[in-house]
Amino acid sequence: MGIEYDGAPFCGWQTQPQRPTVQNTVEAAVARIACTKVRLVCAGRTDTGVHALGQVAHFDTLAQRPPSAWIRGVNAHLPGSIAVLWAHAVPDDFHARFSALGRHYEYLLVNRAVRPALGAAICGWFPSRLDLAAMRAAAAHLVGTHDFSAFRSSQCQAKSPLRDLRCLVIERDGDMIRFCLEANAFLHHMVRNIIGCLVYVGKGRFDPDWIGALLRSRDRSLAAPTFAPQGLYLTAVDYAPHWQLPILRGRRPFMAASA
Repeated sequence: MGIEYDGAPFCGWQTQPQRPTVQNTVEAAVARIACTKVRLVCAGRTDTGVHALGQVAHFDTLAQRPPSAWIRGVNAHLPGSIAVLWAHAVPDDFHARFSALGRHYEYLLVNRAVRPALGAAICGWFPSRLDLAAMRAAAAHLVGTHDFSAFRSSQCQAKSPLRDLRCLVIERDGDMIRFCLEANAFLHHMVRNIIGCLVYVGKGRFDPDWIGALLRSRDRSLAAPTFAPQGLYLTAVDYAPHWQLPILRGRRPFMAASA
């Protein structure tokens, strides 16, 4: 399944007892159509308040249903903050997480003196003017395969801190700054920690070379605090063509509050 959701009402993707999560909500809706309990496995577990335009999840079932049942039928049992975009049968050896070849994230940051009112739950905010050139110079240090220990959460369960950050693009459109990141995979809080450090550079606290030194230090305690989750979106997940998944490409977060 391809799934889109507003993360604001949820305590992240992963199931938690007595707390609203995306996984619990979608599993309950799918179970209504499958007529039995199911367990979803996703490509990337998003945190509290983080959104998705292109989350991918798989589940096993013996239920035989037309594709429309797994899309419109499931959506009929979901709140307005979650929507199944597509559904596709796959062989047993497909795995939403381990078959993924890459993940794409975007972070939306409103950069103006006054906080946004419209869209406050779907974007970050920083009041001081940020230096885009300095942030781009800093971002260049991060592209490539590196040990990202300085940018991982202390609760990260990944076996290795090595990640291949293939692309980090920073764009400005009026008061809106977009950070677009692509990697083979991301560590826990890696994107938000990168954003926090780039903001430190953008506001002039450190020069761009500080990011390179921080990366080499592998010391999380030297980095900036983890940035707010509201502006973060999982936009797409890459898979090999032979899976024939109907991935929706080129979708980007929209932001009414950016004007």
